[in-house]
Amino acid sequence: MASSRLVVEGLEAGYGAVRVLHGVSINVEHGESVVLLGSNGNGKSTLIKCIMGIVPPTAGSIHFERDGERINLAGKSPQEIVGLGISLVPEGRRLFPALSVEENLLLGAYRAAARARLAENLAFVFEVFPALRERRRQLAGSMSGGEQQMVAVARALMTEPRILLIDEPSVGLAPILVIRMIAKIKELKERRNLTVLMAEQNFNQAIKIADRGYIIVHGEIAFEGRSAADLKNNDLVKQYYLGL
Repeated sequence: MASSRLVVEGLEAGYGAVRVLHGVSINVEHGESVVLLGSNGNGKSTLIKCIMGIVPPTAGSIHFERDGERINLAGKSPQEIVGLGISLVPEGRRLFPALSVEENLLLGAYRAAARARLAENLAFVFEVFPALRERRRQLAGSMSGGEQQMVAVARALMTEPRILLIDEPSVGLAPILVIRMIAKIKELKERRNLTVLMAEQNFNQAIKIADRGYIIVHGEIAFEGRSAADLKNNDLVKQYYLGL
């Protein structure tokens, strides 16, 4: 049976002279949904970018364990990392606005494993997001924020990922659209047996799909919850997210 696991140990990273991550260690086990909670500027997106090879770490390690093989991700390009089976839904969606919905989706299927299943994956994402089938010829840049987020998630699925990283899916969306998007992510995780790491500020929505999670504060892991209940009962969550 195919398995995959992500292990980050002692990670340090930043931008120029500004250090953002200070010895961050997390792990994401096969089939889990793990949430990374924290307010803006605490290092969630930097951690995601390090895993994807967008920001190089200055210390620590990132390993992807796939079917018993342990792969060091440090120094690999984003293209290589996607090729291994890790895909990103970036904050702000990052679509090609002058291309159609379908063209954006097809760009997600460039790696060999994805090209081999292009027709099946396209049919699957159109089944999950019926609105995209109806608007497949529409320019991505002319869509609403919620529709663009659907395209971004669907594009990541077109890469045939084993691990899906999702960076701030609720940003810029109306509350009702956030609820729908989180529900879709949960559905996709269950139907595709995906391993998911999601960075999110919206605790009340993130907890709906979390098996467990971490709270990051000032670039350090301040708390590791071993279950969703652990997170709900944590004092940091009560203070910052629940107003208790």
